[in-house]
Amino acid sequence: MKTSRPILWILIIAAVASAGYYGWQKYGAAESGKSQTVQKASPRPAVPVSVSAVEKVDFPVYLTGLGTVSGFNTVQVRTRIDGQIDKIAFTEGKIVNQGDLLVEIDPRPFQAALDQAKAKKQQDEANLANANLDLQRYTKLGEFATRQQTDTQRSTVAQLTAQIAADEASIANAQTQLDYTQVKAPITGVAGLRQVDIGNIVNASTQTGIVTISQVEPISVIFTAPEDQLPYISEGQKAGALKVIAFTTDGKKTLAEGKLAVINNQVDTTSGTIRLKAVFDNKDHALWPGQSVSTRLLVRTLKDATVVPDDAVQHSTNGLYAYTVNQDNKAEVHKIKVSFAIDGRSVIDEGLTPGQQVITGGQFKVQPGSLVSTAVANSDPTQNKVRQE
Repeated sequence: MKTSRPILWILIIAAVASAGYYGWQKYGAAESGKSQTVQKASPRPAVPVSVSAVEKVDFPVYLTGLGTVSGFNTVQVRTRIDGQIDKIAFTEGKIVNQGDLLVEIDPRPFQAALDQAKAKKQQDEANLANANLDLQRYTKLGEFATRQQTDTQRSTVAQLTAQIAADEASIANAQTQLDYTQVKAPITGVAGLRQVDIGNIVNASTQTGIVTISQVEPISVIFTAPEDQLPYISEGQKAGALKVIAFTTDGKKTLAEGKLAVINNQVDTTSGTIRLKAVFDNKDHALWPGQSVSTRLLVRTLKDATVVPDDAVQHSTNGLYAYTVNQDNKAEVHKIKVSFAIDGRSVIDEGLTPGQQVITGGQFKVQPGSLVSTAVANSDPTQNKVRQE
């Protein structure tokens, strides 16, 4: 009896433990199945994305570049005579008009030379008048005057006539030298910093000028374009002057709009580019000589191009692709080809058609077949960078 009682208690404990384990397994399996059923019954939430419509519009194709502003005409004003500066009549950095007085040089030596030349002419005119009277006397004497005397007098009259012509040339030269004492603006433009002061002696042989004048209305911009675009540029130029837009170097501010004026006569073989010259009215003086600018040249316009926002274009190791939203609000992936992009818009050559809805935001959460909830994206251009792919 003492031996069988412990065995009985062991059997009872084992039976209770087995019953508890069986019940726990059964209850756990039921709860697990219920949880899986609930999970299967609950659909995945839709992924929030932004969408935009694929458009069919005319698309301008621009070429970008860097350019330098230069005066339409630039003149370094120099003196053409030697002398001392008595007056400076221009203000640095201000507009001067053609013919305006810039600098006046001491005119007294040149006025004296002019007066001397005029006096010499008067002297020779008096001698000529006397010689003519003598010639008339010899002619009236007839046979009483020798032929030699008459011929000699005619020669004297001719010499004095020639001398008066020389005097007139001397007067004109002296007058020109006197006029050079007033240095005037050869063109209308902006005067730069003056290189001389009142009291300085200037010389015609000196390389240093008095001031530099740059014409800023109109003004020109010199820039370059790839040589492979030269056929398109030449073709467009035949139909009319191509539009050129000048921006600040960061591309954020438009400075002026002008026209392409000149295509250089040769290609730079070292860089594979062609130099171009555009002309701008520049009435507001937004462009200034020597300024660096970014340029856009309108080469051509693509008619009825398929266009999407740049944000819709995604990159992968297999190329470019974009997500669209179908009628069931599910995402679909499309491989695409892009030819041009500007101002936040890209031209699609293959892969999309006008009217489709492309995903422009939230693509990193989207997979093919994902359920999405859409919101219309802002279609305003936000980029100024131009690229060709």
